[in-house]
Amino acid sequence: MSSAHQFKPITVENYLEGELLARNKHEYVDGRVYAMAGAKNVHNRIASRVLIALGKQLSGKCEAYNSDTKIRIRSERRTFLYYPDLSVVCNSNPDNDSFQDQPVVIIEVISESTRRADEGEKRINYLTIPTLDTYILFEQDRREARVFQRTANEFPANNFTETIYSDPNSVIAIPAIEAEIRFDELYAGIEFPESREDGTES
Repeated sequence: MSSAHQFKPITVENYLEGELLARNKHEYVDGRVYAMAGAKNVHNRIASRVLIALGKQLSGKCEAYNSDTKIRIRSERRTFLYYPDLSVVCNSNPDNDSFQDQPVVIIEVISESTRRADEGEKRINYLTIPTLDTYILFEQDRREARVFQRTANEFPANNFTETIYSDPNSVIAIPAIEAEIRFDELYAGIEFPESREDGTES
């Protein structure tokens, strides 16, 4: 007789109740709960600058939320709740909710420890959100961003184009919210790891 323990998924309701009392944040992945790792100062500097930059440009219709706001994704019978570093929402959930369902923009600041999830699982799930127009991944160790923007007026409607920005003078336009993010402001004064001769980061 097998002694293996059968996995018992955590309900969304229990997760949400527990998260309101938890000291540390956790993400919900189809019945499983994962603790979130801490972040370096450089990560928080970049995320804060993006929040401030977009907050100044947004009209009263849309609002930028920081990393304390969860994004809920429901796909068939599966549910995911993530804490992106920043999201922009134009049609908000009620104030008593602890999550948003209809983000227009989602932004993550990535490091080597978060890259696999941010570029893989989370990207795949984020891009299924019907309201999402733009998903941006900013590197914290170099001036670079991967931008996924919804392709307008083409079939299928959930097509996204990918653009990589690495020029120090890059400007990322986000027409859906009539805003932009400038590299010269975002990365100003940040010291990056020196590159070795083989081109990798030290």
